[in-house]
Amino acid sequence: MGTPWLILVTSLVLSLPPSSFSSSPSPPNSLTKGASLSVEKPNRVLVSPNKEFSAGFYSVGENAYCFAIWFAEPLYNGNHTIVWMANRDQPVNGRLSKLSLLKNGNLVLTDAAQLTVWASDTVSISPLRLLLLDTGNLVLFTSKERVILWESFDSPTDTLLPNQRLTRATRLVSSRSQNNYSSGFYKLFFDDENLLRLRFEGPEVSSIYWPPPWLNSWQAGRTSYNSNRTAVFNSSGHFMSTDDFQFFAVDYGIGVQRRLTMDVDGNVRLYSLDKSTKRWNVSWQAILQPCTIHGVCGPNALCTYVPGEKSGRRCSCLPGEFGFIHLKHVEFYGYDIMFYSNYTLESCKNECLKRCDCYGFQYKFDYVNHYYLCYTKSLLLNGYRSPGFGDSFYVKLSKTSLSSYTNLGVNLGLDCSRPVSLQLNRSYKKPQENESLQFMVWFSYVFGGIEVICIFFVWFFLYRTNQNSDAATHGYLQVATGFRRFTYDELKKASRNFREEIGRGGGGVVYKGVLSDHRVAAIKRLNEANQGEAEFSAEVRPIGRVNHMNLIEIWGYCVEGKHRLLVYEYMERGSLAENLSSSTLGWEKRFDIAVGSAKGLAYLHDECLEWVLHCDVKPQNILLDSNYQPKLADFGLSKLLNRGSGHDSDFSTVRGTRGYMAPEWIFNLPITSKVDVYSYGVVVLEIVTGKSPTIGHQTSGNPGEMEQRGLVRWVREKMNGNGSKEARLEEIIDPVMKDSYDVGKMETLVEVALQCVEEDKDARPTMKQVVERLLLQENEY
Repeated sequence: MGTPWLILVTSLVLSLPPSSFSSSPSPPNSLTKGASLSVEKPNRVLVSPNKEFSAGFYSVGENAYCFAIWFAEPLYNGNHTIVWMANRDQPVNGRLSKLSLLKNGNLVLTDAAQLTVWASDTVSISPLRLLLLDTGNLVLFTSKERVILWESFDSPTDTLLPNQRLTRATRLVSSRSQNNYSSGFYKLFFDDENLLRLRFEGPEVSSIYWPPPWLNSWQAGRTSYNSNRTAVFNSSGHFMSTDDFQFFAVDYGIGVQRRLTMDVDGNVRLYSLDKSTKRWNVSWQAILQPCTIHGVCGPNALCTYVPGEKSGRRCSCLPGEFGFIHLKHVEFYGYDIMFYSNYTLESCKNECLKRCDCYGFQYKFDYVNHYYLCYTKSLLLNGYRSPGFGDSFYVKLSKTSLSSYTNLGVNLGLDCSRPVSLQLNRSYKKPQENESLQFMVWFSYVFGGIEVICIFFVWFFLYRTNQNSDAATHGYLQVATGFRRFTYDELKKASRNFREEIGRGGGGVVYKGVLSDHRVAAIKRLNEANQGEAEFSAEVRPIGRVNHMNLIEIWGYCVEGKHRLLVYEYMERGSLAENLSSSTLGWEKRFDIAVGSAKGLAYLHDECLEWVLHCDVKPQNILLDSNYQPKLADFGLSKLLNRGSGHDSDFSTVRGTRGYMAPEWIFNLPITSKVDVYSYGVVVLEIVTGKSPTIGHQTSGNPGEMEQRGLVRWVREKMNGNGSKEARLEEIIDPVMKDSYDVGKMETLVEVALQCVEEDKDARPTMKQVVERLLLQENEY
């Protein structure tokens, strides 16, 4: 045994508290030979002496459990942070499964069939003890000799804890997704050159992406001249690796709970726990530009850096493969077929057209030699779009595909027709004897074969259309985003037979529930059930792909018989309407709510993959989380539209709520995104004044139309009156905010709101312009 290893074992043994090795009877938070932990007794867990860590069976799905170690203190949402798992890729049954310390000294995890799922592979005739230390390390040691036989620190999953070492024999492997703890595609490890690296290992390809693979070790600030491969960080937040890589946490210091995790998005992050909010904050991350992570968007996709997104990026699919469309500011890293220097654009196109395995080419200008370089590509992976990248990429498409993209405003005038296959010229001699009989026999065979094949293909098409296509799409969504299809019985059980009602509207009733994975959810039962199951599923899935910090997260749906339900994240603070009526919102919160709501609508109108109109923007549909962060609800239920078809749409019925509806609804004018802008303006006026939009100003004309504009007319008259701006603002603002608001911000907020509620839709700003105006005002102050 080498000296470094001996020092490591000795330090770990000495870190055990003296009471850990006593020969007295073991306390309830440890295991001795012959003892076991049962999955059917969830409260029977091992607890560290400082109460910071727990070890036991953890539910990872419906009737699926893993033996894990987690932080004992739950987070703000009630979930626990897992730091280690024994059987992440092979969960056990919720009955009869056990973790047992056998008489022979082996620690084994068995499932309901008594099959061994995981084992420590240890043997000892001495008395043994399994103990969870204050460091989060689960240790199996001899009670008398104090010899460690096995420890969880030697086999990390996706997380390192302070003073836990990453070595040449270990690696961190990400989870598949936030809700799927099985092994994912990203790994932090030491390579054969003794360098600490990040690698994407997909189902078909793998590649190194950190440090950047085109840099030498010394260019990346690393050294391969070391005889050891070890990385570790201490409790203060100082990370050190034997290849000379090191960093300090931004909150460097003692007294903070920390963890280093290989996250599901391919980035390695150091987290610090904020005990006041019970949230993990990022105190360091390896990659600042998320689009440089390989495989993050899958093959034939582009990753675009979007600071406002929760993940910092957005993935979009390419139009297709095969001919050429011009993509500006785009690069696809790696998988070059050939490299050509001093090539014209036409020459580069011809080279790609000659090869069946060429999917496109990168066309870059060499500023040193002052000519263009051509890189033909065999695989479109690691796509990246950035305004700072000055060169272009050309994707090869078939001619038929090119014609379908002529409306996109890109140059698609290339003739890519070419032979894609050769027919083999084979001839066979016909037998000279019994030709008539053989003809009849072969004719019968061919006719019967064609009939069988036709029947099979018809059956296969019908079956796959109704079953497999739906399951495959849904399965991908569930893995990639956590969006899934629930059964009616699941939601009935989660809501305790729909007992606790937390909201009601024209679209349905909302109930509070707790899902099988312990997430608190809002379950909405929709009133209308006119759509078929396939139609409803097809309409709701695009909503599950929408992801923005100011949009309510939709976790799934249920469609069974006449039942149509949606499952949302639960918002602790309720709706904006409830908070306005209770006068609990101060000026700062109200301004932040106005800005956040505008960001959510701007995303739906201009940034979402599908153009979405909300059509019912009102305080009841703006929900607030524990930090009063606004999130729009019911945003996808009105209508989903394709941007390519234009921004005008015909609605068969009037949608929205009286008091917040734009004039277009009343006068039967074309409906555009400006109807949401109008409703947003009314909501902002309600935030500012604290008054309902129907405060009753009757005039001649259409009584109903004038009544719903009562608040708008009243604010406009006050702001156009005499006196200073401060005095006019004092007349309209909610008395709760008097003497506590910022005059400049309040003036801008009212001006923006009045622009949004202009009668002429063309005079209203877009939501993107609203966000820019409010953020500019926010930055100035």
